[in-house]
Amino acid sequence: MLRYLPFLLVLALWIYAFVDCLNTPEEEVRHLPKVVWVIIILLFGEVLVGPVAWLITGRVGRSVSGGAAPFERQRDTAARWIAPDDNPEFLKSLDKDDPKGG
Repeated sequence: MLRYLPFLLVLALWIYAFVDCLNTPEEEVRHLPKVVWVIIILLFGEVLVGPVAWLITGRVGRSVSGGAAPFERQRDTAARWIAPDDNPEFLKSLDKDDPKGG
């Protein structure tokens, strides 16, 4: 079973890079058109060149939390996420939906 592990790891990285490339919006793809990245991943996936190239250079870097990158956080502070209990608009909407009226 252990002899199949390298093959399975390569296959898993290949599939991950392919699905990630397909799910990435066109405006977040860097250096080449998305179709070219898909072809590179499929052609050079066996030797890991395609998937590794995609993960390193093809896509915009993402933070671990899934939010905006640090430089985007500083630039776009007005559109940041607010917790529902801190959001006045959400709290007002709760008052409108309350059948007792408060």
